[in-house]
Amino acid sequence: MTTIRPLEDKDLPAVAGIYAHYVTATAVTFDETPPELADWRAKAAAVAAARLPFLVTEVDGEIAGYAYLAQYRPKPAYRHTLEDSIYLAPEYTGKGLGGRLLGELIGRARETHARQLVAVIADAGDPSSARLHEKFGFRAAGRLSGVGFKLGRWVDTALFQLDLRAT
Repeated sequence: MTTIRPLEDKDLPAVAGIYAHYVTATAVTFDETPPELADWRAKAAAVAAARLPFLVTEVDGEIAGYAYLAQYRPKPAYRHTLEDSIYLAPEYTGKGLGGRLLGELIGRARETHARQLVAVIADAGDPSSARLHEKFGFRAAGRLSGVGFKLGRWVDTALFQLDLRAT
């Protein structure tokens, strides 16, 4: 059985483990050291304080992925723009869970003050994240070339944007 629900403190070790894989084995995040559990607690608290969702998806009781919304940038003028983050455990990719999480995030984003939802996607050679966002109506909004250096190579980021006021 697959469910999507709000993050609970007991989920943080699994969330940290999922993200650690992407930090150590891929260039899809520009972190180079996996955050500690205390860092994840602080992130979860910040998301909750902003009254934004931090969700997990469970498959038969196992945390298979997570997703959350955060303010796009910390400066006040960006307060009406959110950014999504979605990560799945490697063994759960390609099973539709990312789409379920993104759909839930978009619905919840539309219930906030936000007007725009942004995805900042490291272009590390796998187009699946870009395709997922396009499926939900995000449009390509730009590219930053060679802005990250990880695993011995320069990596671009692709920017995607969804107008939350559009139906």
